[in-house]
Amino acid sequence: MKRLLLRPPRTSDSAAFYEFLGDPAAMHFTHHHASPRDCARRLAGFEWQRRRRGFAPWAVLNKADDRLIGWGGLYEDPFDLGWGVELGYAFTPAVWGQGLATELATACLVWADTVLRFPETWAFVHLDNSASRRVLDRVGFTAVRYVPGMERLLLNRKQFGT
Repeated sequence: MKRLLLRPPRTSDSAAFYEFLGDPAAMHFTHHHASPRDCARRLAGFEWQRRRRGFAPWAVLNKADDRLIGWGGLYEDPFDLGWGVELGYAFTPAVWGQGLATELATACLVWADTVLRFPETWAFVHLDNSASRRVLDRVGFTAVRYVPGMERLLLNRKQFGT
């Protein structure tokens, strides 16, 4: 990746993650964490999945200065099971609009296709989140259906070449 570094989240990252994952304004299209403890608990749940399945969302760092600027990747949501392998991401508002979500999504989907060999990947997007919808369109997702209980659009992407 040109501008991003990915690594597993660390316990010491919780405060930096909470700055944007706990911000109701930054996360208004999705779940925001109620407290640093809630944020740390959810991150631990995803890390449990990394140990069990070999994949989970990453801590996303700016390659230029090693600053934590986002969270995202592939996962099966340990808190809402049954949707299959999903792509998700969240970035600090200071870096919105720079194409970083597209860079992360592209790298994750190449990994999903070539290493993990997933036949398909899913994503959710709030109807009003046009920026995230553009990212998902760019990387090959297509709308499947609206999920009223979640107030989200469910999207799917088949493995490249299938």
